[in-house]
Amino acid sequence: RQGSELAGWAMGRWTYEGIDLNHNFADLNTALWDAEDNDLVPHEFPNHYIPIPEYYTFANATVAPETRAVIAWMQRYPFVLSANLHGGELVVTYPFDMTRTYWKAQELTPTPDDGVFRWLATVYATANLAMASGERRRCHYDDFTPFGNIINGANWHTVAGSMNDFSYLHTNCFEITVELSCDKFPHASELPEEWENNRESLLLFMEQVHRGIKGVVRDGDTELGIPNAIISVDGINHDVRT
Repeated sequence: RQGSELAGWAMGRWTYEGIDLNHNFADLNTALWDAEDNDLVPHEFPNHYIPIPEYYTFANATVAPETRAVIAWMQRYPFVLSANLHGGELVVTYPFDMTRTYWKAQELTPTPDDGVFRWLATVYATANLAMASGERRRCHYDDFTPFGNIINGANWHTVAGSMNDFSYLHTNCFEITVELSCDKFPHASELPEEWENNRESLLLFMEQVHRGIKGVVRDGDTELGIPNAIISVDGINHDVRT
């Protein structure tokens, strides 16, 4: 009702209960990095499917019902590709979203699958009409055009408990964040243009689910499928499961 021009960055960010959903997922990064620093990965501590800490599951934990519902959804279906859509900038960010050096507000913090994430982000950004336009102006202070309109989330600003990091560390899902528009609250008359800006990007991004190796892991003797088989790739310290 205030109009898009009068809404600040914080408008609409918190739920009725006062929870910022973008920071509400369990912080699995810290546990993984502590285990890595103590040479516990992967023999004593996993490098994927990292369990949710007990404190996060308590009834009195500050976890929104929306967050609990999304986590249950992610655990129920084996998603492998995802994007969450934000507003207020024109850039695609990819994990990690949290800086490894806990006291730093910005720090390049790539995942073991950094090449894949940069590819996924680039696919979206290069097909987005607004991002790819040679006439586009920066939204605020940051200019992402020299970097192809993509950035490592932690290298922009650190976010603990993001959905991107949680998806990557707790499930098989590779997730990015798409900042769709400079305007968080576009007018209804502007929505058709926003759709045109993002339509091809969304389709191309979904098509990326077909990249990579696909198949069934079978027992060599019985030819039966092996559920929850762990697949490791040399040089990538992040396994996936069938």
